[in-house]
Amino acid sequence: MDRLSGLDASFLYLETPAQLMHVCGVIVLDPATMPDGYTFDRMQAEIDRCVRDVPAFTRKLRRVPLGLDHPIWVRDKQFDIERHVHRLALPQPGGYRELTELTSHLAGLPLDRSRPLWEMWVIEGYDGGNGPDQVVVFSKMHHATVDGVSGSNLISHLCSLEPDAEPLALGEKQEFGRDPARFELLGRGMVTSVTRPVNAVRLLGPSAQLVTKTIGRARAGTSMAAPLTAPRTSFNGTITGHRAIAFVDISLEDVREIKNATGTTVNDVVLTVAGGALRSYLAERDELPEDSLLATVPVSVRESSRRSTGANKVSALFTKLGTDEEHPLERLSDMSTRNRNAKDHHKAISADSLQDWAEFAAPRTFGLAVRAYAGLRLAEKHPVVHNLVISNVPGPPVPLYFMGAQIVGLYPLGPVFHGAGLNITVMSNYGHVHVGVIACRESMPEVDDLVQRFPAELAALKEAVLAVTPLGRA
Repeated sequence: MDRLSGLDASFLYLETPAQLMHVCGVIVLDPATMPDGYTFDRMQAEIDRCVRDVPAFTRKLRRVPLGLDHPIWVRDKQFDIERHVHRLALPQPGGYRELTELTSHLAGLPLDRSRPLWEMWVIEGYDGGNGPDQVVVFSKMHHATVDGVSGSNLISHLCSLEPDAEPLALGEKQEFGRDPARFELLGRGMVTSVTRPVNAVRLLGPSAQLVTKTIGRARAGTSMAAPLTAPRTSFNGTITGHRAIAFVDISLEDVREIKNATGTTVNDVVLTVAGGALRSYLAERDELPEDSLLATVPVSVRESSRRSTGANKVSALFTKLGTDEEHPLERLSDMSTRNRNAKDHHKAISADSLQDWAEFAAPRTFGLAVRAYAGLRLAEKHPVVHNLVISNVPGPPVPLYFMGAQIVGLYPLGPVFHGAGLNITVMSNYGHVHVGVIACRESMPEVDDLVQRFPAELAALKEAVLAVTPLGRA
């Protein structure tokens, strides 16, 4: 029986019509590399062949009677690829604006929970500057199914390193969970309900020790930034179900040169550039707060986790983005120090602590609480927990081919939340850093104005580093 972990299930309970918990991706393809040429029917059939025996693509939810426990995954015996892979064409002139408007609309549509929690929209006629022959795949997968790392692994079932090669993970055999009888689910749910208080008591001791250590780090000035200390901005309130998407590329070589010259990390440079873009965006609108913006940065604990089940194996750290610092090099230096402290602090936290506490998320209580929180607009009444979410997902340094078509752009997009209506996700791939931004449309209607500042901020940081340190030296 394949039961959802508490963390996986919490993404189901957090979901409302406004707070959608799927992750998206804009995959821009060059169909000229496809050995047999592009047709939608052929691509749909090939996707069907590759996913039909992969549980993550062909399983659906089954609720436990009376909501006594988290749902389980069962095989969808009526799986139909036509309900998951759809065809669209961009209106003319079929450029960047038309694509972002269409994908923004699709991102605001919920997934059907009666079927496997994913879908792809194959969008034809995109002119990304090289002629109107590019194809875009817009993917949606529920966060209950994937996190950043598992999502990348899942896409590998559809990607190869050569146009005519088999997908990377196609040969991996995976087992489907058993579909138990109703009385068995009910019995297991009752056992879980009875033992839940005992398990909670076991977590109190380690959690208390963690709080004590955190207080000590805070006094020593080596703790990560604290939540509930973020300044309020226009995108920190109650969100709607409307979305706005934008994306851009920046040079991975420039990022690495800056990293090598300053002794920092790729993540330090990316967060510094993001901080500069947000500072510029807010300052131009007379909205720049005196204190730095605070970001939540998801961290994979897949390698250190002791849990063998669950799609989501993540934790999170908090970091200030230096939006209160004008000079980019000073911002990078401060960012590097803050990130070192945050990582050291994060290592002191159990890799499974978030997953352990998430086991106590009750389906009905959690859902009612989220709806009450949104209905009362509480996100606008208490201190801001964090301003936004920023994810950095490393990708392969070689060309990738999706169903034989070379990937020329891969822009992941995470969910947005009440209180933090902006999400920035970056992925490196074959010499580029692909930056995807998604926001609540009412909170940030000019999201493209933000993302287009990333190249200029990277150039400004490179110029500042060049003024004091020759680039290219470690």
